[in-house]
Amino acid sequence: MRWMQCLAIGALSVAIAACSTSPTGRSQLTLMSESKLDQMGAKAFNKYQQELPTVGGAPLRRVQCITNAIVGVLPPEQRQENWEVRVFKDDAANAFALPGGYVGVNTGLLELADNSNQVASVIGHEVAHVMAQHANERASTQSATQIGLSVAAVAAAAAGIEGPTHDMTMQALGLGAQYGVQLPFSRSHESEADEIGLDLMASAGFDPRASVQLWRNMSQAGGGQPPEWMSTHPSHDSRINDLQASMSQAMDTYRQARQSGHTPDC
Repeated sequence: MRWMQCLAIGALSVAIAACSTSPTGRSQLTLMSESKLDQMGAKAFNKYQQELPTVGGAPLRRVQCITNAIVGVLPPEQRQENWEVRVFKDDAANAFALPGGYVGVNTGLLELADNSNQVASVIGHEVAHVMAQHANERASTQSATQIGLSVAAVAAAAAGIEGPTHDMTMQALGLGAQYGVQLPFSRSHESEADEIGLDLMASAGFDPRASVQLWRNMSQAGGGQPPEWMSTHPSHDSRINDLQASMSQAMDTYRQARQSGHTPDC
């Protein structure tokens, strides 16, 4: 079994070497290169454009204006000019941002939002995912999880666990990995993106209080959620409570931004 110990030590060494820190100070596992992520972002963005019709005119100008304002307050080392923005004709109230500098917003979100401040809360959240390297972290975590499950499978076989018992053991390990690692990890990403996004929108001169109303709109729009422990996203109530807990600081940032001339007219 010595080779398994070496494999585990080797995997741990790679993980330690690939550790980084998120903007909130949380430790991360980031195994993928920035260029690889940018390529994946470009590929995904092209796929969206092939599958969904796009909308120009006033909706696109509005989303471009909001995106430019938010991107303009990113840290200099993470700021990327000329983000590519598209509005997609889709009733789902959704948006996304991708590594490489791509933003997509559905018409369904523009219809759900009462004003540009609410749209900014979503775009800020999505840009925060890119800023915090969540795509890299999620892919890296899944890769590390698969390595761990492979090692567990070999260990089970070496211990004489075979047939239906082996299958049940591996299924239990797989569910444990999903609900114990991957889904909670995704919830931590969403919560972190809410926190960073709130600061981004406030720094850009958008009223952070709109983020709370946006999630109330989402909740009122319907669409039941699974129990939070089974979901990749926090519940609407959890998000609203967390946003409200950070609102005092966000309002201070917002007032300072407005006094400094950040008054986006989108």
